[in-house]
Amino acid sequence: MASLWRARPPAALIRIKSAGGRGFFFLGAGNGRDYHASVMMMPRALPSPRLMRLLPVLLLALGGCASELASLQYMLPEMPEIFSRSDRPDPLPEISTAEDGTPSLRLSWRGRRAIALLVQQHGETRLWRSQGGVVVATDGARITALAGLRQGIASSRLDGPDPLNDTLLIPRRPVALRRQLDLIGRDNRPEGMRFGVMLNCRVSATTEGEALLVREQCNGAGTRFTNRYWADPVSGGVWRSEQWVGEAGGMMEVEVVTPPSS
Repeated sequence: MASLWRARPPAALIRIKSAGGRGFFFLGAGNGRDYHASVMMMPRALPSPRLMRLLPVLLLALGGCASELASLQYMLPEMPEIFSRSDRPDPLPEISTAEDGTPSLRLSWRGRRAIALLVQQHGETRLWRSQGGVVVATDGARITALAGLRQGIASSRLDGPDPLNDTLLIPRRPVALRRQLDLIGRDNRPEGMRFGVMLNCRVSATTEGEALLVREQCNGAGTRFTNRYWADPVSGGVWRSEQWVGEAGGMMEVEVVTPPSS
């Protein structure tokens, strides 16, 4: 198990399946700077349903979150299983939007597309999931955790406040930003993990047509990329972005299809 949250209780618990076994993806609530997740994979053959009920006790004891034990014990049986038994998930279906008006995002990466629906929200911290099993956590416009691809983001941390919280201030005051990522493979093997990937970024913004375009140029740990965020020049709200999600995923385009309530 890779436990990456600190003292804050998890905001989401999702059961996952893969050919290598079963596991759980935990997302800890963010505070505007730190976002923590845990991934635990277990053998295919689990001992007994009774032991499965005790699993939250073990996990929360390791994560230091025993105060949430009662609620998680009741949440566990209802958690969706989002991965098939094959090593690779089926191609993600493309749907136009949620039929019931559920807030949704359109995700595009490496020639693949998916619609991710909002499944949980705590203020600006949100959890989205596609029919094909891609889970994206966001805080405002920023992707803070990702699961369901060959490589995911387990944790994202910023040294200082996130300039995306007020995009209208960026044109007048470009800022330097240090960001740290923990990357983890879908199969949870050690060779697929990279912890403490430190990135030095510079955030600036210019007007492009009728939008405010925010550029976040980052480099470090042998990689270099530029995240882009398109924001409303009046409200500052971001409605589209292109964000780096690891070497395997490359740049992921995120577009708001149906906005969530604030």
